[in-house]
Amino acid sequence: MSKKQIPRFKNEDEEREFWATHDSTEYLDWAKAKRAVFPNLKPSTKSISLRLPESILVGLKMLANKRDVPYQSLLKVFLAEKVEEELRPRRVKIA
Repeated sequence: MSKKQIPRFKNEDEEREFWATHDSTEYLDWAKAKRAVFPNLKPSTKSISLRLPESILVGLKMLANKRDVPYQSLLKVFLAEKVEEELRPRRVKIA
């Protein structure tokens, strides 16, 4: 079966709108797709200002020092782990 031709887009917003309203299987043969690997791709980041009690910051710096990592990096790891844990579907216990 012949696939439809993907139109040319003026910008990313136009392309985003197109794919949000069209089925990609009409345009692409996913059976021939290959997994892409982007080893140097880094997620975009945004700077924020965060006020912490000094005791938490001191504890964080102590933990980071023990692990020989910057405390900001350790804080990101802790936050990522907690966010993932909170977003994970909960298992319901049946008594």
